[in-house]
Amino acid sequence: QVQLVESGGGLVQAGDSLRLSCVASGRTFGNYGWFRQAPGKEREFVAAISWSLDSTYYVESVKGRFTISGDNAKNTVYLQMNSLKPEDTAIYYCAAKSRGVVFGKAMAVGAQYDYWGQGTQVTVSS
Repeated sequence: QVQLVESGGGLVQAGDSLRLSCVASGRTFGNYGWFRQAPGKEREFVAAISWSLDSTYYVESVKGRFTISGDNAKNTVYLQMNSLKPEDTAIYYCAAKSRGVVFGKAMAVGAQYDYWGQGTQVTVSS
């Protein structure tokens, strides 16, 4: 059974840091992505990484603040979030692409991913 389980969310103040984790089980994946959805807004791409861990892609608004990384031995992907802002408040979802691998802008397309986690809430207070 394929599962993606996120953890690490919480309530923090602006300027603080959080690290989200996503543990994958059941099979191997070509790409992992983090997406987020704020109340009343559409789901937004945040960051993605290829299974080889040598290719990453970020939405412009998090560049320089967020870092995606992975540990293949642990089947875990991380999202280190620094200098958090109130506008980063959202439910963060881990996603995985099971067939093939994509690079660059293609990693930002939600339709590329066929497995999703349940989400973890991140709330940043001002």
